[in-house]
Amino acid sequence: MATVAAPPPSLPPKFAKGKKWLWLIGIVVFLLMLGLFRHFRQNAHDPKTLRQPAPTPVSLATAHQADFPVWLTGLGTVTPVYTVTLKSRVDGELMKVYFKEGDRVHQGDPIVEIDPRPYQVQLAQAQGQLIHDQALLENARIDLKRYEELIKTGAIPDQILVTQQALVHQYEGTVTSDQSQVDNAKLQLIYCHITAPVNGRLGIRLVDQGNMILAAGNMGLVVLTQLDPITVIFPLPQDYLSDIQQGMNSPLAPLKVEAWDRSNQHLLATGELQTLDNQVDITTGMVKLRALFVNHHDVLFPNEFVNARVRVAVLPQVTVIPVAGVQQGDQGPFVFVVDNNMKVSLRKVKAGPANGDEIAILSGVRPGERVVTEGVDNLRSGMTVTLAQRASSIPAVSQ
Repeated sequence: MATVAAPPPSLPPKFAKGKKWLWLIGIVVFLLMLGLFRHFRQNAHDPKTLRQPAPTPVSLATAHQADFPVWLTGLGTVTPVYTVTLKSRVDGELMKVYFKEGDRVHQGDPIVEIDPRPYQVQLAQAQGQLIHDQALLENARIDLKRYEELIKTGAIPDQILVTQQALVHQYEGTVTSDQSQVDNAKLQLIYCHITAPVNGRLGIRLVDQGNMILAAGNMGLVVLTQLDPITVIFPLPQDYLSDIQQGMNSPLAPLKVEAWDRSNQHLLATGELQTLDNQVDITTGMVKLRALFVNHHDVLFPNEFVNARVRVAVLPQVTVIPVAGVQQGDQGPFVFVVDNNMKVSLRKVKAGPANGDEIAILSGVRPGERVVTEGVDNLRSGMTVTLAQRASSIPAVSQ
C-alpha cells in the first residue's frame, strides 16, 4: 500500500511577514548607497567642488651683487710678543721690591734689588790691585826708557834691555787682567739692580723680600709680559697654503686678521697677518700663522682662546645669498628660485666660499632673483608658494 508524503509545514504568519520587511529594508539601503555614490562621483568631477592644495608658506631672500671677502678661520691662542721670567744673575739677599703685582712698567724701570755690599767689596779689591799693578807698570816703563838711552852709549849689555822690555809686557798683561776684574765687579753690581727689559705688565710675585737668591736656582722673581702689541697664533689646514701665500703676495698685504670671542659673537680686535710658519705639522696637517694686534685696552689676554680669521682675498662683484638658501643634493648644491608668479623652480648652482650667514654663488643665480631660505622641506619644481613673511634683501657685506 503506497504511503502519501506529508505536506511541508507552513511558516507561521508572523515569520513570513518579518522576512518580507527585511527584504524591503535591504532594498532601501542599497538605493540610498547608490544615490550617495552617484552624488559624490558627480561632485568629484565638478570643477566648482574640486579643491586645490594650499600654497606652501616660505621665506624668501633677494640675491644681490657685491664684493665678497674670503675669510679662513682657525682657533687661535693669544701669545705675547715677549714673556720674560726675571731671574737674578748674582747670589744674595733680596733687599728691596720696587713693584706691586700687576703693575705696568717700562723698559729700564727698577724691579728688585739684591744686596750689593759683597760686590762693592769685590770692586774695591779689584780697583786696589789695579792701582798697584799700574804703578809697577809705570816704574818698569821708566826703567825701560833709561835703558834705551844707556844702550846707545854701550853702558849696559843688550840682555838687560831685552829683559826690561819683557817685564813691561808682563805688567801690561797684569794691568789688563786687573781691569777685567774691576769691570766684572762693576757688572755684578749692575746685576744687583734688576730692571725691566721690556715694556709690559708684571704678574704675581714669586719671591718675597728678605729671601736669599741663588743665581744657579731655577726659581724666577716675577714674570713680565708684554701686552701691547700682542699676537695671536692660530693654525689653518695645509689645503689653504696656496691661498694664504697668494694673499700675502697680493696688493692687500698685509692681510687683515680679526679676533672674535669663543662664541664667535663679538669682535675683539683687528690686526694684520705678521708671518707664516716654515713647516706643516705632520701630525695634524696644519700650518701656524701669527697675527699682530694693537691691544691698548687689554681686550686680548695672554693664553686666551679666540676665533681668528684672516681675509685672504676679495671676490669682485659676485652674487650673494644667505647660506640657508643653498641645499645639498645627490648632484651637488641647488637652490629654489621663485618667479613673479610665485612658482618654484629648482636650480643647480656653483657655490663659492661662505662668510658668516652669507655665501657667494659663482653661477646659477642672478642678482635680483628670489631664493627660498625657509620652508624647503616639501618643495618641488612647479609648486606655488606664498610668503610666510615679507622678503627682505640681504644686508650689505662688511668689508
